[in-house]
Amino acid sequence: MSEITIKYLAQKLNLATSTVSRALNDSHEISEGTKKKVMELAQSLNFQPNAYAKGLRQQKTKTIGIIVPDRVNTFFNLVIEGAESVCRENGYSLIAYNSYEDVEQEKKIIYSLLGGKVDAVIMSLADEEKEAKHLEWLRERNLPVIFFDRIAQHLEGIKFTTNDQEAAYIGTKHLLEKGCQKVVYLGLSNTSSVGIARKKGFIQAHQELGKKLDTNCLMELGHNNKENQEILEKMFFKLSRPDGVLAAAEKLGLATYRALAKTRIKVPEQVRVVSFTNMQIADLLNPPLSTIAQPAFNLGSACALELIKGLKDKKIDLIQEKHIIIPSVFTPRESSK
Repeated sequence: MSEITIKYLAQKLNLATSTVSRALNDSHEISEGTKKKVMELAQSLNFQPNAYAKGLRQQKTKTIGIIVPDRVNTFFNLVIEGAESVCRENGYSLIAYNSYEDVEQEKKIIYSLLGGKVDAVIMSLADEEKEAKHLEWLRERNLPVIFFDRIAQHLEGIKFTTNDQEAAYIGTKHLLEKGCQKVVYLGLSNTSSVGIARKKGFIQAHQELGKKLDTNCLMELGHNNKENQEILEKMFFKLSRPDGVLAAAEKLGLATYRALAKTRIKVPEQVRVVSFTNMQIADLLNPPLSTIAQPAFNLGSACALELIKGLKDKKIDLIQEKHIIIPSVFTPRESSK
């Protein structure tokens, strides 16, 4: 017989995987009768919870893993710092992994964590549209996971995000109210919940202010910085160039600055710029960049705190669906004034 998993036990008993997981963890939410049925079947099949599942109850590894799609991004570095600060305060270690925006790499990381390296996982997905069984592996193997930023849409759990649509709306409205007639949206992905929400906020601001929006102003760029800059340079060379930019990612805000410098277009006299970024030196750029800063450090610390509380107290359900929103902060500077 193939390896017995929590999912297999759930199918045999016609129960939810989460119910079996909670029963095996002696959760107060599960009736004694259900616990007995689960334990009897588990024993009859010689089911052995793996090393890390046992460690969760006995707090052996005292280690949390965090998986991010882009370690170069300031946002994800600050999330890691926030999580690490809470782990350190509570006697836990934090191991950071980079999926490089690659679902296959993400799978390899998760598979490596199933062997007992960590007590729990914090993660932002490489691609929400390609959610696969590797996320369910965590549940089947009883490894708690909290999602942030790019979250699992079809898997129950605790999820931390920020107010992406509202933040993009505020940034776009600011540009339009400053007199911009043609604002372009620069996004990295049209499939992530983050990208979709920010694009919605951009469109919402145009609709509410009665501004015409050309679909050509909704641009989706890739992850190659050189190619992005070349595309933007061509756009700014045109007579029909935009006079406002909302960059939905830090690397796109920087690519915009480089392209404008190359084409010798003045900011903010000819083009106003607002960018999502957690760059610490935004005020040192020339001109200082108007930013929408996600609460990265707070997101990381909140995720870690929630996990550690759940690991210490089995009455806390880390599988329940819970969505927590921590607002971003818009700081207008000379680039959009």
